Amino acid sequence: MTPQSKNTSSLREQLDKYFTNWKWFTLSLFICFTVAFIYLRYATDTYKVAATIKIADSNKQNINREANTVNDYGLFKREQNSVLDEIQVIGSRSIITSVVEELNLNIQCFIQGSIKELEIYKNPPLTINFLENDSILKYVDTSITLNVISKSQFTFKNSDRTLNFGDNISMPFGNLVFTPNFVQPELKVGKSITVKIRPIKKVASHYNEKIKITSTDVNSSIINLTLEEPVTEKGVDILNELIEQYNKIAIENKNAVVKATSDYINNRLAIVQQELSEVTQSSETIQQSNRLTDLSSQSSIFLQTERDIENQQIATSTELQVVEYLSDYLDENSGNGEIIPSNMSFQDNSTTSLIQKHNDLVMQRNRYLENSSEKNPVVVRLDAQIEKLKQNLSASLDNLISSNQIKLENLNKEENRISSQIYSAPKKQRIFRDLERQKGIKESVYVYLLQKREESAVSHGVSSPNAIIVDSAYASTLPIWPKKEILFLGAFVLGLLIPLTTIYLLDLLDNKVRTKAGLTKELSIPFIGDVPKSSTKQVFIDRHDYSPKAESFRLIRTNIDFMLSNVTKSKGKTIFVTSTTSKEGKSHTSLNLARSLSFSNKKVLIIETDIRVPKLNKYMGVENKTGLGLTNYIIDDKINFNDIINKVDDNLDMISSGTIPPNPAELLMDDKMEVLFNAVKNKYDYIIVDTAAVGLVTDTLLISKFADMVIYVVRANYLDKRQLHVAQTMFDEKRLPNMVTLLNGVIHKKGYGYGYGESPKKKRKLFSK
Repeated sequence: MTPQSKNTSSLREQLDKYFTNWKWFTLSLFICFTVAFIYLRYATDTYKVAATIKIADSNKQNINREANTVNDYGLFKREQNSVLDEIQVIGSRSIITSVVEELNLNIQCFIQGSIKELEIYKNPPLTINFLENDSILKYVDTSITLNVISKSQFTFKNSDRTLNFGDNISMPFGNLVFTPNFVQPELKVGKSITVKIRPIKKVASHYNEKIKITSTDVNSSIINLTLEEPVTEKGVDILNELIEQYNKIAIENKNAVVKATSDYINNRLAIVQQELSEVTQSSETIQQSNRLTDLSSQSSIFLQTERDIENQQIATSTELQVVEYLSDYLDENSGNGEIIPSNMSFQDNSTTSLIQKHNDLVMQRNRYLENSSEKNPVVVRLDAQIEKLKQNLSASLDNLISSNQIKLENLNKEENRISSQIYSAPKKQRIFRDLERQKGIKESVYVYLLQKREESAVSHGVSSPNAIIVDSAYASTLPIWPKKEILFLGAFVLGLLIPLTTIYLLDLLDNKVRTKAGLTKELSIPFIGDVPKSSTKQVFIDRHDYSPKAESFRLIRTNIDFMLSNVTKSKGKTIFVTSTTSKEGKSHTSLNLARSLSFSNKKVLIIETDIRVPKLNKYMGVENKTGLGLTNYIIDDKINFNDIINKVDDNLDMISSGTIPPNPAELLMDDKMEVLFNAVKNKYDYIIVDTAAVGLVTDTLLISKFADMVIYVVRANYLDKRQLHVAQTMFDEKRLPNMVTLLNGVIHKKGYGYGYGESPKKKRKLFSK
C-alpha cells in the first residue's frame, strides 16, 4: 500500500467514526437549535445608542473681538487641546452621577408582559412620591412588586394585605405614596408592577462601565459616545444629558476664572484711581499757585528727545507698576486655589508662561477637589507643583521689578542730562512737567485696567460650551443583541462541536481494540481476518448459512489454505487457537473454524488442550460416551488415541480435555502429546487445537512446537490495547510458529456486508446500543 493510499484510508477511518454516529449529531443540533429559539423568545433586545461631539479649541472660538480679548489673559489658552483628558472628564463619576440624579435612573418601573418583564421608562403606569429626604433615597436598595387588584387597590407580592392607591405607606426606608395612571395601556387590573430602587452610586458605577467614550484619532478632537441599552429612549436621554452636564461644568469653570480676573482688576482700579486723583490735584495746585502755562518753545531737537525719553519712562513705569501689583496679589493670595491674571503685556515671555502653567494646574486641582479631598495624592502632588511655580513666578517678578527700576533710573539720568541743556526752562515748570508725566502714567494704567475690565465682562456673558454637538444621541433601529444569525450559527457550530468533541475525547481515551485498523496499527503481526458480532443467539454456523459470520469464517478458511500452502499435503495441518485472556472467543473461533473446514469435505479434528477450564463439550452439546479425554490418554498408557475421539458431525471429530488434573502443565509436556499429534496428522486433514490463553498460563507455549499455524484471537471492544504487547512479544521472539491475528466480535456499521444470502429483517431503532 502506497503512503498516499494509507493516508486516504486513515482519513476515511477517522471520518467514519463521526459519520456512523450521525444520529447523535442530529440530536445535538436539535437540542442546540431549540435552546437558541427559546433564548431568542425570552431574551431582552439590546440597542446601540450613539452620539458624536467635537471638543472646541478655545483659541479658535472667534465669536467676536471682545470674547477673544479674554484670551489675552491666558486663562483659556492651551498649547494643545488634550482630547484624552476631556474623555476622562466626560466619563468621570461626578458627571455620570449628576446624570443619574437628573434623570432619576436609580428608580425603574417594570411591568410583567405575556412573555417577559418590560421596563416602562417614560410615562410610567405608576408614580412614586417619596415623603422622605432625598439624601436617604440615594442609598436605598430594594425591589417592590405590586399586584393591581382594582383601579383603587393593590397588594404587595407575598402579602394578602389590601392597600389603597394614594395612601401613605410606611416602608423600611421611609414613607411613600403610589399613584396609578390607568390612562397608560400597560396598567390593567390583574397586572403586576415591579419598582426597583437602587443606590445612586451603584447605578452611576453601572453606567460608568457601560458608556464607552472614544476618540476617532489621536490628533482628532472628535469624540464618540456609545451605550448599549434595552430602552432606546432611556439611552438617548442618558447620552444627551451627559453632554449637557459636561458643558455645564465647563462653563462654570470658565466663569469662575473670569470672575477672579474681574475682582482683581476692580481692586487695582480703585488703587490707581486714588493715585491719579492725588497727582491731578497736585498738578492743579502748582499750576494755580505759580500761574504756569504751557512750556515755551525750545530747541526742537532737545524737546523731541525729551519727549521720547518721557514716553519710555511712561511705558517702563506702567510695566513696573503692573508687575508690582501682580507681585502684591501673589503675596496676598497665598492659597493654591487662586487663579493669577495673566498676559498683562510683559516684555518677558517666561513670566507669562509661568502664570499660564500656574493657572492650568489650579484649574486641574479644583476639578479634582470636586470629587475628592485635599488629602488626595493627586491634589497633594498638584499643590506641590503649584507652590514650586509660585516660587519661580515670585523670583521672575522680582527680576522684572529690578530690571525695570534700572531701566527707569537710566532714563531719568538721560532726562536730567537733556534737561540741563534746556537752560531757559524754569525750575517750577520742570516740577510741573514731572507732575504731568506722573499723571500721564497713572492715566495710562487706569485706561488699561478699564479696558481689561470691559473685556472680562464681555467674556463672562459669552462663555461657550466645550462640547459642540456633531450628532445628537440616536438609537439603532435594529437590536444589536440578540442576533438571530449569530445565535443560530453558534447553535449550529455548538451542535456539531459537542458530539464531535465527545467522540474525539472518547476515542482519545478509548483503550480497547475495536477495528481491524486499530489492531493492525498496534501490531505488526499478519492479520488473517475478522469475525463480526452476531445479531442472533446462534453460536455455530451451518452448512447453508450465508450470514456475515459464516462468510467471515469461509474467508478465514481460504486465507489459512493460502498461508499453509507450503505444508506437506500428505499430513494434516495443525492450527492452534489462543488468546491473551479468557472470554475472547477462542473456543468459539475454534469450533466455527473447524465446522467451516469440515463443510469443504475435509476431515477435521478439534482438540481441547485448555484442560484447566474446558468448555467445548458445553458449547457443542456433544456427549462423551466413554468419559475419556486428553488427560486420560496421557495418564493411562492403556488408552489408545482412537478411544478418546468423539464424532461431532460429518467430517468433524473432537477430543475433549478429559478429567481436570492438578498438574496440567506437566501433563502437556508428556511425550505422548507428540505421539498423539503424529497420529492424528496421518488421519485428518486439519487439526484445530483450542489452547489456553497465553497471557495467563504457559500451557500453549509448551505444545506450540506441534503447530503449523497459531491463530491469536483478539476480541473487539473487550481487550485493552495495553495487553497487546503480549502478542507482539510472542511474535517478535518467534515463540509461536506462523502466528496470525484474528479480530473477533467486530461491530460492523451500516454499509458492511458480504452481499450473499438473506437475513431476517428487524425493526430499526433510532439510537441502538
